Amino acid sequence: MNKSSYGFRWVNLAQAVGVLCALVCCLGMSASVEAVEAKTVNSDTGKRFAAVWRIRGEIIAVDGAGRSERKLREGDPVFIGERVSAAPTAEAVLKTDDAGMVAIRPGAEFVAERFAAQGESSDSFTMRLITGSLRVITGWIGRTNQAGNRIVTPTATIGIRGTDHEPYVLAKDLAGANIYRAGTYDKVNRGRTMLEAAGQSLDIDAGKVGFARAASGKKERALMTLLLPVLLEKVPDFYVPGEFDAELDRYSQTADEVSQQQLDLKRKSNVPSAVKACAPATIAKAWLAQLDGSIIRRDASGILEMFAPEVAIRAIVIKKDGSTATIELGRDEFSQSTLNAVKSLKDYKHRRVSLEAKAADSDTGKSCEQLVVKSVVIEQGLQAGKRFRFESQEEYLLELRDQRWLAIKAETTQR
Repeated sequence: MNKSSYGFRWVNLAQAVGVLCALVCCLGMSASVEAVEAKTVNSDTGKRFAAVWRIRGEIIAVDGAGRSERKLREGDPVFIGERVSAAPTAEAVLKTDDAGMVAIRPGAEFVAERFAAQGESSDSFTMRLITGSLRVITGWIGRTNQAGNRIVTPTATIGIRGTDHEPYVLAKDLAGANIYRAGTYDKVNRGRTMLEAAGQSLDIDAGKVGFARAASGKKERALMTLLLPVLLEKVPDFYVPGEFDAELDRYSQTADEVSQQQLDLKRKSNVPSAVKACAPATIAKAWLAQLDGSIIRRDASGILEMFAPEVAIRAIVIKKDGSTATIELGRDEFSQSTLNAVKSLKDYKHRRVSLEAKAADSDTGKSCEQLVVKSVVIEQGLQAGKRFRFESQEEYLLELRDQRWLAIKAETTQR
């Protein structure tokens, strides 16, 4: 072999090593950038993005500073920046404020880093899945701003296309115990996702599973090829249904319709359109429709999230002897009562006979910040195995807080 041939080979080898080093450096830089981003102050931290819809076992939420932790309960809010982790036998389902669902599988750990659901084109949702698995049914953000809805993992980024899917981060220590490689998996149940890794993207259709391998740290040939995302021939057997998947399956069938309804209500009740114009009837109608819809769906957390923490609730009921009794409840008592009521509620139907709404400070002509809402409603159904039907006068005092209308007072009088 002549010298020129040797020279050609050494040049190519040097170029190849340079490309490999550049790739490794880029991967390292990416990790460094993510670390810097994680440490950057997030203006969204502490804002609510979801509420606990279903839960079994111990789910812990630790604040972004790592200073305090709390055990989540049904109906509890969950905030941006909290590190949420599930015990090995625990599960939960969160309902996001854009009418989506996030099912937390046993042993999963994640952080919601960004979330905005104001009914605007700039709405966005970014979650970082650290380990384990989630099932995500996207809300309206997955349809209105696909580019702003994503899940980030240690080895890949999953772009959302309005879907029901299950991202899974298989850690190296767990991968060593079975035949599957460490990395990011994503199983699509409905719709489509896009898996991005090593500068390449892969579309994943319904019924398929995508995979992006984690770098092993060893010197390997064709490192770029090994890191590219691929479609698997079959669904890995570590994908198993969760305890609440039957409910999620039913919700998934109507998720797009429900999230669109919630988006329409959000847009109607937005500050620019409703408050500045001071349209109490429009706001009240949307608020009551959301409340009634949550009751029909037996969505306890959806009901509770519409009432302020300090809400004062009073019910005046007619006793068997014709006299009346007054019951007053605080938020905790109301929460427990709501949870018990929706569990045994069946065949619920209602009809609102009348609706009145006005600004609480209507005499001054100022923009609506508090509304008085009155409505006569006829309800019927099956409660704890017993049929009921009654007519009542409802009155709510709604207050605008962080672009959400919350009831700070509620009173119902049986007629």
